[in-house]
Amino acid sequence: MKNFTSVYDIAQLQNTIAKALKIKENPLGNPTKGKGKTIGLVFLNSSLRTRLSSQIAAQNLGLNVLVLNAAQEAWNLEFADGTVMNGDTVEHIKDAIEVLNQYCNIIAVRCFAGMKNKEDDVNESILSQFLKHAKVPVVSLESATRHPLQSLADCITITENWTENRKPKVVLTWAPHIKPIAQAVGNSFTEWMQQMDVDFVITNPEGYDLDKNFTKGTKVIHNQDEALKDADFVYVKNWSSFDDYANMPKVEGNWMLTNEKLKLTNQAKVMHCLPVRRNLELSDEIMDGENSIIYQQAKNRIFSAQVVFSEILDGLK
Repeated sequence: MKNFTSVYDIAQLQNTIAKALKIKENPLGNPTKGKGKTIGLVFLNSSLRTRLSSQIAAQNLGLNVLVLNAAQEAWNLEFADGTVMNGDTVEHIKDAIEVLNQYCNIIAVRCFAGMKNKEDDVNESILSQFLKHAKVPVVSLESATRHPLQSLADCITITENWTENRKPKVVLTWAPHIKPIAQAVGNSFTEWMQQMDVDFVITNPEGYDLDKNFTKGTKVIHNQDEALKDADFVYVKNWSSFDDYANMPKVEGNWMLTNEKLKLTNQAKVMHCLPVRRNLELSDEIMDGENSIIYQQAKNRIFSAQVVFSEILDGLK
């Protein structure tokens, strides 16, 4: 594995899930694999689970870990090529990346969607700079359009919680929010579910369909109750409009998942990537109820990162 930015960087998804579950049994089973090597974790945006799980995973492998909160601690970065830097930007991103090349054997970066320019976000204006200029492997800790380590953790969690001899029905449901949220988690989860042996359905209000480049042939139902019928797993997440980019068209009805709505399902396990706005996206009764596997998901972030870092280390000279 050279870089890790999407499900398409995984050669065999089921094999990777199995490796991650093996790591979970003994996270410190290979504590010197990364000895003498350094990973740089670069955060252009806020983080809790991604930051901590990546640090733990790297340390479990014996990697030296550098954490840079670039938005707060580094010089103001310029991302546009050919610009005259006579404003408030002090360092060009390609110079910063070249320095990281000197210090790190792996570069991992988190860079959210700007939610201002659709073309920039769709084309991954920041992540693409890292992929272009890095001379070492690059890991996405979430980008404008995808959150692959989260999605891998989600696949691990579903695998752990499914023992029946049939395909589980997995529903990705839109949830309310107070502000426009990027589509990265929804896009990414959709791509990974398309590689899993599941019956996958997306449900969201009219005007909130995800980018068809991600949904492809996935069934999209605009009636939440209909979509939830007989679901085995329900993944709750908000996102803003893609077609009316970064806007929030008016929504009729109540889309927050409750125990009453859960009755439509097959006692579905409920998932969310966190952070969650309680009693807006998800009710307390769901968050704190027996159907929630949300914290299990969060723990599995360690093992999704660790299996990826381990496979990247395998490819380093």
